[in-house]
Amino acid sequence: MKTKNIFLVLLLSLVVTMSFAQEKTRKQLREARNIEKQKQTEILVNSKEFVFVARNASPQGFSSVDLTTNPNYIKFQPDFIKSEMPFFGTAYSGVAYRSDGGLNFEGKPLEYTFKKEKKAYQIKAVVKGQNDVYTMFLSVFFDGSASLSINSNNRSIISYIGEIRPIEKKEIQ
Repeated sequence: MKTKNIFLVLLLSLVVTMSFAQEKTRKQLREARNIEKQKQTEILVNSKEFVFVARNASPQGFSSVDLTTNPNYIKFQPDFIKSEMPFFGTAYSGVAYRSDGGLNFEGKPLEYTFKKEKKAYQIKAVVKGQNDVYTMFLSVFFDGSASLSINSNNRSIISYIGEIRPIEKKEIQ
């Protein structure tokens, strides 16, 4: 009788162990998260409304600058682009004498194109600010990370690395 009970307990524990083995592995969970992130990124890019937030700036001819504690963004919309990005680099044509030190501009894009390639979405936008014309090249990778280059007539080119996010809707009270 004891051997029957021991055999029954072993059989029952084997069945319970096999049922736990059916759960998803870490690799499967990571793949599922990556697929979900890709879907969210595709929805954001297709809506043409998102915010780019930079983690690092790479000015031409200078070392990289960490921006994690520096608030910055570029808000992309089909009919309006607003930039509040810091600038590190060389300025030309009396730019240093103006009050703003960053790439602060807003306006209706003169050009706004989207193209999906093998590894990323390529976005080009051209905005005429008050004193300059800004050409932005944004590469959005499928995981939501992005790299941005901004070229203008009065400043050297600068690149940023960061990510895109949905535009936060502020509640009206």
